[in-house]
Amino acid sequence: MKKNKFDKKTVAEFKKLLIKRKEEANEEINHISSDTLKQSQKEASGDISGYSLHMADVATDNYDREFSLGLAGNERDILIAIDAALNKIKDGSFGLCEECNKPISKTRLKAVPYAKLCIKCQESREKTV
Repeated sequence: MKKNKFDKKTVAEFKKLLIKRKEEANEEINHISSDTLKQSQKEASGDISGYSLHMADVATDNYDREFSLGLAGNERDILIAIDAALNKIKDGSFGLCEECNKPISKTRLKAVPYAKLCIKCQESREKTV
């Protein structure tokens, strides 16, 4: 397996960036779950009366919950990618494209520190999807 091209200081900076992003993702998931998933539809709407909700209100609440679950799912996917990047730091392969095995640019990794593909391979993959 090829080793990354970054020095120890640069790798430590990326590790710090990944850990910070991981904490942010965990906070976002906790925020979404406490705001959306732990409340009943009546509590979320602020209606605690004994009257039933209108069907349109129920549909809106369901849409909002689905949207929030989608956001939480995205954050979960980011957490998985961050953990994979942290494992790559441990094994020395951080910063290498999983497809072509060439180095991922430092600029790309600063923007998306858990990137698995270089720009060229990412663009190629997006064209085929």
